[in-house]
Amino acid sequence: MTTRRTFFAATLTGALAFAFASPVLAQEITIEHAQGTTKLAATPKKVLVFDVASIDNLDALGVEVQGVPTATLPAHLKKYEGADYPKIGSLFEPDFEAVNTAAPDLIIVGGRSRAKYADLAKLAPTIDLSTDQKDFVNSVRKNVETLGRLFGKDAQAKAQIAELDAALADVKEASSKAGKGLLLLTTGGKMSAYGPGSRFGVLHGDFGVEPARTDLSTEAGHGQPISFEFILETNPDWLFVIDRDAAIGREGQAAAQFLDNDLVNQTNAWKNKQVVYLNPSNWYLVGGGVSALKADAEQVAKALRKQ
Repeated sequence: MTTRRTFFAATLTGALAFAFASPVLAQEITIEHAQGTTKLAATPKKVLVFDVASIDNLDALGVEVQGVPTATLPAHLKKYEGADYPKIGSLFEPDFEAVNTAAPDLIIVGGRSRAKYADLAKLAPTIDLSTDQKDFVNSVRKNVETLGRLFGKDAQAKAQIAELDAALADVKEASSKAGKGLLLLTTGGKMSAYGPGSRFGVLHGDFGVEPARTDLSTEAGHGQPISFEFILETNPDWLFVIDRDAAIGREGQAAAQFLDNDLVNQTNAWKNKQVVYLNPSNWYLVGGGVSALKADAEQVAKALRKQ
């Protein structure tokens, strides 16, 4: 009888111990990301972010961050340049001492900072939320969903994705009969062109703008170097322009002045006033941020409708 009571007591004690332990175990979160899987014991409270797209996504979800890189940011993220947000290095090179001193619960890298993933993962749990250029918009959706789940912001994540999808549907409708477009990036008196499948291929793949050229190289991250003669030969209906110097705050000739010459002036795009100067910070610096991408889609749709 005593043995039976002892067994029952031990069983009950074990069950109670498991019951109290279960909520703690249930909080463990597994995050699959671009460089593997990271497990977190609970929702992180101190978050350091080395990726502008992730700063954009967290801002859209209403999640505070405790450290950001020193960088030139677009207007809707300007507050992160201020002293209220400790600086932890650059987009390319972390300040490892500052990171270690901050003792973060989570570090987020992506894009320009992804090469430092292994080094940062030695200091704290780290995830890589780089976007997939071959499946760009879906990877943006996935990143927003991941952050929503991680920080208990599922409803906000769904709302942001719904707004993005609406903007994408609208720009596709606007582009369906707009004609062919060519995307250029200008910097330091030079320029490159980007087509489908490239770093800025979202213009064609997800925004639906018919490409004026389908033979552009997609291997070089900096696009295919081109000349003014190339633009005239291509003769696009629309020119979409990213001024990299403006994006990074470098002094130089503005893209609008650079392109205003006898050759470009002969193109259909120029003659019909169909040259669109894209938001350079959103396109060049943010990329896969849900707020930036939504704004980009809205700008292109508005331009195509000549509003």
